[in-house]
Amino acid sequence: MEVDIRNRPSFANLMVQLEPGDRIIAEAGAMASMSSNVEISTRWSGGMSKAIVKRVFGSESLFVNEFSTSSPGHVVLTQPFPGDMVCTELTGNTLFLQPGAFIACEPGVTLGLGWAGLRSLIAREGLFRLKVSGHGRVWFGAYGAIFTREVQDEYIVDTGHLVAYEPTIAIRVGLVGGIFSSFFSGEGVITRVQGQGKIYMQSRSFSGLAAWTNTHLY
Repeated sequence: MEVDIRNRPSFANLMVQLEPGDRIIAEAGAMASMSSNVEISTRWSGGMSKAIVKRVFGSESLFVNEFSTSSPGHVVLTQPFPGDMVCTELTGNTLFLQPGAFIACEPGVTLGLGWAGLRSLIAREGLFRLKVSGHGRVWFGAYGAIFTREVQDEYIVDTGHLVAYEPTIAIRVGLVGGIFSSFFSGEGVITRVQGQGKIYMQSRSFSGLAAWTNTHLY
């Protein structure tokens, strides 16, 4: 199965070339177009009980779609907002994704839910994270461009910009500085990621877009 990320970074989409026997699992509603010979089957995301938990606590879809074909065909997958997409391959390891970031994965990848903590809720990132683990490729997206960093000790990320991180990373929420700086610098609450591992960040945030939009409504 060949998968090409096209039109990066502003309007990325996945061109999935399927051969007989290939399968790809995608987020519900991600399909933009596909060959007429491609078959689609829908199932609960991780089973009914897990899917409901992910929907209630992780803002994830209840269902995922599996695409397969008995003859060569293709599927185009997108995300609901403009931005970039990346691919990472799991080899028995785990990655946590922010709600809404998951796009697609290979059948060997398991979708679960991981506890993010009350600190993450304070940072308006939610109590839970989508947990992807197992073996295979995973594709996820973000609002804006995606860039990465290898954290060795501690790194500061503005709230709303953290897309994904490895389980060796811990999250701590705090103020950007003193009381005056935190309230008047425009930064406010920030996320301190601590530990050793890789993090993925997005160049734009939905909260920033909402704040900018609100200033132009009146």
